[in-house]
Amino acid sequence: MKSYDRALPIALLRAREATLAPFRRELDAIGLTVQQWRVIRVLAEGEARTAGELSALCVLMPPSLSRILKTLTAHGLIARVEDEDARRVRVRLTPAGHEKYHEMAGKSAAIYARLEAAFGTARMEQLLDLLTDLRETADRLNGEVDSGAG
Repeated sequence: MKSYDRALPIALLRAREATLAPFRRELDAIGLTVQQWRVIRVLAEGEARTAGELSALCVLMPPSLSRILKTLTAHGLIARVEDEDARRVRVRLTPAGHEKYHEMAGKSAAIYARLEAAFGTARMEQLLDLLTDLRETADRLNGEVDSGAG
């Protein structure tokens, strides 16, 4: 077994915390959590989304997302949208939500640019490609385990 500090999950968590730190500081200053920001970022792309879509895109568990959506609605940052299927609820950003997005977007871009400049653009692209490959490999292996369990 690898040493604790060379364990993949720990290395990923440490990298996540280190990269999120400057984002957290800026988000705290404008009254958002990292998870709320992820929802706002996805909705800022313009398309109204269902809770299921947001859960998958934002990598949030449904109970957490439910709380986040209630909070964002209470703060007037998102609103429900009518859907052709009355059983399905979609949400979109409100004008106040768009303002909040624009308030953070420039700060976020500057943080990313600083990190990428220090780490290297080519290395950042390689890392993102490797992480995508790792996720796809793990998903495939998890599917093999799930299908073999029945």
